[in-house]
This record gives sequence, C-alpha cells and structure tokens, in this order.
Amino acid sequence: MALACLLSGCGQTPLSMPYSANADRSSFNVISGQTGNMAEPFASHLCVVTGDVTENTDVNMEAAAAALFDLNNNQVIYAKNAHEIRNPASLTKVMTALVALKYGSLNQTLTATNAVTITEAGAVLGGLKPGDTMTMDQALRILLLYSANDVGLLIAENVGGSVEQFVAMMNEEAHRLGATRTNFTNPHGLTDTNHYTTAYDLYLIFNEAIKYDTFTEIIQMTSYQTTYYDGSGKPKEFNKQTSNLFLRGDYSPPANVTVIGGKTGTTNAAGRCLILLARDINGAPYVSVVMGSASPDALYREMIDLLDEIQK
Repeated sequence: MALACLLSGCGQTPLSMPYSANADRSSFNVISGQTGNMAEPFASHLCVVTGDVTENTDVNMEAAAAALFDLNNNQVIYAKNAHEIRNPASLTKVMTALVALKYGSLNQTLTATNAVTITEAGAVLGGLKPGDTMTMDQALRILLLYSANDVGLLIAENVGGSVEQFVAMMNEEAHRLGATRTNFTNPHGLTDTNHYTTAYDLYLIFNEAIKYDTFTEIIQMTSYQTTYYDGSGKPKEFNKQTSNLFLRGDYSPPANVTVIGGKTGTTNAAGRCLILLARDINGAPYVSVVMGSASPDALYREMIDLLDEIQK
C-alpha cells in the first residue's frame, strides 16, 4: 500500500500544470512571468563581442586592437583583437575619472602630498608640488584634457584615502562593469607589467563614464585655463590645449560623423591609443577605440577609417 501511495502520489495536491520535459510551459514559468521575477540579463543593454568582426567592413587596421560600437542598437560594427590584453596608457584615466565622479564631489578641495611626485622621463605633468590645492572639478579637467599624470595621483589619494585604496576601487568598479580582463595598478597609466585592459573592457568603462554629464562635457573641451594655489596660497596658472587632435582641428572625421570627444594615451609599451564618442548625422552615438598604433598619424588615419564604417 505504501508503495502504491508513493507511485500514485496519494496525499499530495495535484498540480494543474505538472512538470514535463516536453512542455513549453510550466507552473514556474507562469508564476515568475506574472510576478516579474525574471532576472534581466547582464548584457541586455550592452554590445557583446565574442571574436573579430570584420565581415562587410573596409577597415585598414594595422593597430594591435580596435573596435566600433553602435550604442543605440547594441551592435558591434567592427572588432579586432577586442579581448586581447594590452597596456592602456592614459586611457586608464577614463576609469580614474569615473571613480572620482562616483565617489567624490566636484567642489571638494584636493591637496597634494609627496604622492604626486613622478620622476619618470617623458611623463606628462601638471607641475603639482606638495601643498598645492585645487578642486575636483579643476583636477578632472586637467586630467582628461591634458592627461597630467600627477593630477591622477592627486585625485586618487584624496578620493581613496591612499593611492593603493583608490586603485582597489578602480578594479572593483571595472569588475562590476564586466571588465574582467582588466587590472589597474595605478590611476594614470604609466607602464606597469600588471597594468592592463582590453579594447572591449575600455568600451565598458567609457560607456559608463559618458553617463556622467561632467565627463561628457570635459571630453569635448578644446582647451582649459584655470588658477589653483600652492601651499602658501599663491596662485598658479594652468593653460593647455586638449591632446585630442580631432578637437584641435589637426585631423577631420569622415563626412556626416561628428567627434564629440574622448581620451588619448601614449607610452612606448602601449603605442598610440585613442577612445572616442562620436555621433552620426542623426545624432546616434558610437564608441570607437584604437590601441597600439605605430604613430600619431597612423592612429588618426586608422580611427578615421574606423569611423567611416558608421555611414555604411
């Protein structure tokens, strides 16, 4: 009798829609659909790259890695080595700015310590000395427009409490965004073996950064002039042009494509790098990234070739 009850299910409430391996509906699906408890896929609003995307494109790309993303349609138009780990140089500063905007305040005063001292030959510097002060708003503009490495350290120490803690925040944010092939060891991008990312991870980071109006405003600037102060209160002047040669007028994008702005990066290890926000004739946004070009002219020529795919 016990065996009969077990096999017949006696003493149990019969299900109106019992499970069947061949059924296209189940009680679970109906209930979850009614209550709205289905999880939204992580990448539902993102472009997804699984390999190179070059079919039906006419891009002459000699750079190590590159990609072009249609943000409105979540479409990858072009990709070359998008998941290949590379040194990002100053494209790192996109993440520095993102963490600063998320956890800092534009009107907070930042004070320089000995941490801002950089002795590496050829490093772009804003000229900071211990005791100098400026606002976060000033620092972000100098960081993104002029790519001052010492200002990256200034932001890091004041937002994170230490440079090391800020770098940990950068990595945590990168992984939260799905940039799992990224590891930062500093906030400026000067060369370190363990400091790396990919073209695709940079898209994820940049795509998050442009959600902040301040970031988008800054990357459009052609120049910036401001006054900050040394430890004794004396004014120090800053007046520089953007490092983006599209915005300076040295290079022009394809017809019907407008370069809104972006971030440049250059080291011997990384080569020439550039990430951009652009719009087509209808105002639709695109993100493009080129990493590891051989020279400035090659970088902008390859980026123009990439942007030309927007019109096709």
